[in-house]
This record gives sequence, C-alpha cells and structure tokens, in this order.
Amino acid sequence: MGARSKARKRAVDVLYEAEAREVDPVTLISERVGSTEVAPVNDYTIALVEGVRDNAARIDQLISEHAEGWNLNRMPAVDRAILRIGLYELLWAADVPDAVAIDEAIELAKTLSTDDSPRFVNGVLGRIAGIAGHLRASLNG
Repeated sequence: MGARSKARKRAVDVLYEAEAREVDPVTLISERVGSTEVAPVNDYTIALVEGVRDNAARIDQLISEHAEGWNLNRMPAVDRAILRIGLYELLWAADVPDAVAIDEAIELAKTLSTDDSPRFVNGVLGRIAGIAGHLRASLNG
C-alpha cells in the first residue's frame, strides 16, 4: 500500500472516530501529531481531514443529492467517511486525478465496509465525477 493510500485509510479512521465521539476531526488529529503513543501522522492525512472538515457542508450536500435512495444518516458511518474523502479529492485536490480518487475510495470500501459498499461508493462518486468540472468551476468562482 502506497503512502497516499495509507494516508487515506488513516483519514477515514480519524473521520470515523471523530464522528463516533462527536468531536472535531481536526482537533482529534492535532492531538495525535507529535504523540509518541501513535504512529506518526502523514501530512496528506492531515490535509484530507482538514479539507473534509473545511468543506463538510458542501461535501455532505453533494453526497446527499447523489446517493440515490439513501440519506446521509442511513449510510454506514465508514461509508460516509470514505465518500467524504473521495469527494474532497474529486473536487478540491487538484493533484489527484478523478479516476484515482474514485478507485482509492472503492478500495477503502472493499477493505473497510460491507460487500455492497464498493458498488455504492463507485455509484455516488461516479455520478459526481460526471459533473465535477462544473462543480469545480462553481466552487472557485
């Protein structure tokens, strides 16, 4: 597993834990940076967690609009975390190709969630990727 893949997995873990504990994910990760009790935190993990938190309202709105037949609260928490990271990378991480953002999210779903989750994650992110250029333009101007 590459460094960025590991960073994404760690970001999912942080987002999942923060939601379960009802704490700010950036606060949670900042407590771990420099701690000798946990493995060092990769800079990309920090960037993902901060990016998801900073754009949370828009990310959740887009997931809700494109998750056909599902509302955000009915989704498994791990799927929410994976979708949030995948969508952040699709729309805000200019150095991550759309296909990579989607493929990485699918791999996380295969590893961390239910048998149906990879197909669900692919469907949601695929629908959003189809309009990503338009969304990026509206976010930046």
